[in-house]
This record gives sequence, structure tokens and C-alpha cells, in this order.
Amino acid sequence: MAARPADTPATGDAPATGVPPVDGIRTGVGGWVYPPWRDNFYPKGLVQRRELQYASRRLSAIEINGTFYRAQTPATYAKWRDETPPGFVFSAKAPMRITQSRALDQTGGQVADFIGGIAGLGDRLGPLVWQFDRGPRPDRDRFAAFLELLPRDVGGRPLRHVLDVRDPGFVDADYVALARRHGMATVFTDSDEHPSFADATAGFVYARLMRARSDIATGYTGPALARWAKRARAWAAGGEPDDLPRITPAAAPAGKRKPRDVFVFFISAAKERNPAAAMALHARLVRTAGG
Repeated sequence: MAARPADTPATGDAPATGVPPVDGIRTGVGGWVYPPWRDNFYPKGLVQRRELQYASRRLSAIEINGTFYRAQTPATYAKWRDETPPGFVFSAKAPMRITQSRALDQTGGQVADFIGGIAGLGDRLGPLVWQFDRGPRPDRDRFAAFLELLPRDVGGRPLRHVLDVRDPGFVDADYVALARRHGMATVFTDSDEHPSFADATAGFVYARLMRARSDIATGYTGPALARWAKRARAWAAGGEPDDLPRITPAAAPAGKRKPRDVFVFFISAAKERNPAAAMALHARLVRTAGG
């Protein structure tokens, strides 16, 4: 296995417990099956069926991307739940057959089926991401009606919904206001390929960082990680970073800020570096906790 970057936590045998969030901030990656990670993240010789067990004890969250293409069986979700430690959280993309429907306001049955199944993750279930790719632009009225369909809880557990609309023409002040009215987060995507804005619209923040570099062991330089740690702490404290693009004014004055949970995922770009980036950011947050 390649040498562990100095700025990441030690690995070794799988601990019994997971990685706790730091002041409400979780860091993670997209998925857990990626062959290059067997050279620089997973120990040499680790069998694939144990990769989730291993990754979930080094990261505090993982975004499930496969559900975008095909929902899994309740048994599979239960298996993933049982392979991960208490305190670990999955986020998951909702099936594209729902988000790509021309009749979004008529997908209530499909929404219920998906959520009813993924509820098998139990207390490991975190935010659900509703990704709307570029293509035919969603109808505004149908989109608003669709948000009304999304349940706020399942089996007595609160649900958190994240909206990821990738059509720049749809992303405007009205969209932000609609998300805020429903208490749903909008993805902050640090990418030139998708709309990138940091307006906080919910009681939690969901960021997808997509600029990892293959020539840096931790994906991001130390100064870049320091900036992301500072931004994550601003979000977690109920504020908003002042160096990220926005569409609307800040949501709340300083006197009315409430702490937020924050999810920071390292996605795409130099994917082979993303686990190291997530662990490096977590380590930096631990070092500066309470500072």
C-alpha cells in the first residue's frame, strides 16, 4: 500500500467505533468501491466485501451514488447498516427515474417506494439528494408540487432532503426561496461544471468538493484544506462563509444563528485522492476544535 499522507489519521485494524463528526461537521466521499483506492486507501489484500466496513471506520459519512441508477433491496440496505459502526451516516442519491420524470408532481408512489426501502438503513440514514441533471428544464409548478410530496419523516425518523438542480437557468432567487421555504438544503458544488452557490436554505449544509488534484497526496494543499475547514466551521456555527458565491443575501443575522450539521463530500476530480482529502480535512478540524 502507498505511504499514508502525513496529514491523515492512522489506519490499521478496523476500530469498533466510527469517526465522530467534529462540532457537527462530517467529511466523506462518494461510494466505497473504486479499484485505485486499493493502492492508496485500502490495505493490501483487503477483500472487496470488507471495503465498506473499513471505509466507514475512517470516514464519518459516505454518499451512495448507485441508488441514482437503481434502488437497492431492503435487505441490501440492512446489510450496509449492519456493516457500519454506530454514528456513521450515509447520504444517498434518489433514483433518476424519479427526478427525470416529466410529471414530477405525479411521482408520489415512486418516492414512497424509494424512501420506504432505504429506511432500512435505520439510524445510518442521512440526507437524501434529489439530483436534477441538465436537460429538459423542470416545470416550475410541477417542481414546487414535487417538493410537497417529499415526506418529512419515515418511521418516526426525521428526513433531510437536498436539492441538486444542475440547470443554471433554473437556479435563481425563486429557487433558493422555494428550498428555504421547505427547509431543504441546496448543494454547494465547488465545480465549474454545475451551478455553484453557497446560500444556506436549511438547518444543515451539504457541500460536494470537486477539485482534488492527483499530484497532491491529500488531494488539496494544506492552505486549501485550511480554507475549507474555516468555511465548514462558519456553516456549523450557523453563519455563512463570506468568500463563496451567493444568489441571495445571507439568511440570518448574527444574533439569530443556530448551529448546523455540515456534510462535506470529496467527489469526482482526482477521485483516487478523495479519501485522503476527507481524512485530512477531518484531522485538521480535530486539531482546531475549540480554537
